[in-house]
Amino acid sequence: MRSLPPPRDAGQRKKDALRLLATEEDAWVSSASPDGAPTLVPLSFVWHRERLVMSTKGTNATVRNLAARGASRVAVGTTRDVVLADCTVEVLANAALPQDAADALATKLGWNPRGHEAWVFLRFTPHRLLVWREENELAGRELMRDGAWRV
Repeated sequence: MRSLPPPRDAGQRKKDALRLLATEEDAWVSSASPDGAPTLVPLSFVWHRERLVMSTKGTNATVRNLAARGASRVAVGTTRDVVLADCTVEVLANAALPQDAADALATKLGWNPRGHEAWVFLRFTPHRLLVWREENELAGRELMRDGAWRV
């Protein structure tokens, strides 16, 4: 039997979650079509002003799904150190994202989607965050509820 590290307190989990959100480059984005067919895609992101900002081609099924439903669950990290974010989603035309957010994404990605009209921006605002590493951290994993940090 594998020995687990001791569970982190809520404050440490928040610090670790913010570190993951600041340093990870890719997230898994879930969506569902109007008929309920699920979609799961990896997209690169930047954590900017407590939102996840991403960009992809506007013709992707994920964009259509997110625009129709306005909600998504996003996973960042690994199965042994995960941040799950239940979010509202905005699909923004290429020029509609504020410049500072577009610049932050371009800096992190190493290229700038702005000016590529086929691309749109996605802005995810978390209203619930779940954070855990192992089974011994399942209790107390909800660090954000209704858009407010609990710690």
